[in-house]
Amino acid sequence: MTAATSVADAPRVRDARRPGVGTVYRWELRKLVSLKRTYLGLGFAALMPLIFVIALAARNEPPRDVPFGRYALESGLAVPLVLLTFGSYWLFPLITALVAGDIVASEDQNGTLKTILTRSVDRGQIFAGKALVAVTYTVLALLTMAAVALIAGGINSGWHSLVSLSGTRVPVGRGFVLIAASFGIYLAPLLALAAIGLLLSTVMRNSAAAVVGTLMFSLVLQLIAILPGVGHIKPYLLVNQFFAWHGFLRTPIDWAPVGHAAWVCALWAIPALVAAYVVFLRRDVAGG
Repeated sequence: MTAATSVADAPRVRDARRPGVGTVYRWELRKLVSLKRTYLGLGFAALMPLIFVIALAARNEPPRDVPFGRYALESGLAVPLVLLTFGSYWLFPLITALVAGDIVASEDQNGTLKTILTRSVDRGQIFAGKALVAVTYTVLALLTMAAVALIAGGINSGWHSLVSLSGTRVPVGRGFVLIAASFGIYLAPLLALAAIGLLLSTVMRNSAAAVVGTLMFSLVLQLIAILPGVGHIKPYLLVNQFFAWHGFLRTPIDWAPVGHAAWVCALWAIPALVAAYVVFLRRDVAGG
């Protein structure tokens, strides 16, 4: 091999050794595991269904003013569906914000972001790794709530057939499938909120401000949703998509709200994610 060939091949050798998105993702996961707020959010996700089921058993009276609430003592399958309504108001926006709003801003505050950006790792790969970790955490929190709710609800009420929103009986096996589908579409607005949190985390450079800003963004949209005279924009508000899962619990399945939620959430998530990506790529290393 000639010296000229060796020099020409050197960049390719260095590129081959450069960490990929998978490696960055594992780095970010290890960071996440070391943070106390990680377990705080997951603890909330596990504690909420436990508190609900304990209160339900103590009162022996179901909440009748929420979807599936009246059936919470008849079947444990109703418990996670009741909690989907409660969780959309503050719990899951908070859990999502804890990581999405912190994942870039905390490194700014700690002075570690400058070091990361000056390594031989592509900025796009770093951003992708952080975004994937935010998604992973959101999914894990939702799965934690679903698992604890199903187990606790089953212990308290048993797993029996469920009455759909159309008044028909849903067998247990199909009930589990519909619950999984409901949680799947519920995840869509959460991921959109995570994208907004990631944008605030990248722009604000302050962890507390980004976390609170993400949560306040969700709460402001909820306030707008209940204002009179805004009926024409309600279908396009991100928080309204938290109830698209109702379509799965009708007979036959109503796909209209599910499809609507999918593209509305994308309409919120994609611009936020692209903006966060552009800001991250243009980050001034010298200035932090």
